[in-house]
Amino acid sequence: HTRCQIVTGVQTCAFRSTGGWALYLGIKVKRTRTGTPEQRKLLVPKKFAQRHYLWGSILLALMTLATLGGMAVTYLNNDKLFVGPHLLVGLAMTGMLAVAASLSPLMQRGNVIARKVHVGLNMGMLTLFLWQAFSGMEIVNKIWTSR
Repeated sequence: HTRCQIVTGVQTCAFRSTGGWALYLGIKVKRTRTGTPEQRKLLVPKKFAQRHYLWGSILLALMTLATLGGMAVTYLNNDKLFVGPHLLVGLAMTGMLAVAASLSPLMQRGNVIARKVHVGLNMGMLTLFLWQAFSGMEIVNKIWTSR
């Protein structure tokens, strides 16, 4: 029981911190791209774009592994998956993050629409994550009280 709560808490903390850091770096990338020449001179050496790409990749890997891992553990423990809002939103979030990451080559070529879709998908995913964290804790509480 406690293991479930600890794992859920660690996942939530990992996603928040990784996603938050990737968001911060993304904002710095925009400031680097749109800043004055003086600002750009100070920001370019900090390599925010490369760091944003790296942390976004880490977030995509964590999200994919957590989604697949959560599904696997649920199936192993129950011999079935519970197809409900938590599962469907988790799959949607993973898909949104994968599509957002796939836009990187277009954004590197300066495609403004790809950049806006990238930001929109990630902001949508962040919003869904907040709901997902609460629904995950509800699931853990159901498991806790049923044993």
